[in-house]
Amino acid sequence: MSDNTMLTIPARRGKAHAVKKGQIVKVINTHGDQVVDTWAFNADDLGEFMSMEHSRAHILKIIPVVGDTMLTNQRRPILTFVEDTSGGIHDTIVAACDRYRYAFLGVEGYHDNCTDNLHAAMHELGLEAPETPSPLNLFMNIPVKPDRTISFEAPVSTPGSYVALRAEMDLVIAFSACPQDILPINGVGHPPTEAHFTVGK
Repeated sequence: MSDNTMLTIPARRGKAHAVKKGQIVKVINTHGDQVVDTWAFNADDLGEFMSMEHSRAHILKIIPVVGDTMLTNQRRPILTFVEDTSGGIHDTIVAACDRYRYAFLGVEGYHDNCTDNLHAAMHELGLEAPETPSPLNLFMNIPVKPDRTISFEAPVSTPGSYVALRAEMDLVIAFSACPQDILPINGVGHPPTEAHFTVGK
């Protein structure tokens, strides 16, 4: 595969890819309203991974901006925001959805979820994620209100807008096109859709 080949994160599913240090991962919100849960693991040690808790303490904010570097659970740089045309609203607070979350929301039976999508995507590469870290929720709009409450709102991103991330180590990046269709995080009345990404220079 050549650099910058467009790859699909299928609607309601996950996708993972190997990335070399210095490469740019461009995550495209193809239809404008799709949240993309994002994880990154050290390619040489999957027990080291991008950590929202460690990153927030480093960047001193809850929403990263261009120039900010996300850290691992060993406090090493792993991904740096180099471009963002999406409106700059992302989330570092909320955990990946899972079967327990959908049961809490009243779903009976199985519902696609980002936790399972992460592990399925890693399995496609023959890898096993040691846990489900809290994700970088690209394009997800979770405002913190003056009374310190949060809410789940529609993305502000637009069709074709994107975030570009530079790899600061050899890593495996994993995505989930979030299948949430109960709360409006993928847009009011909009079903989850596919998103796309490229890996290149």
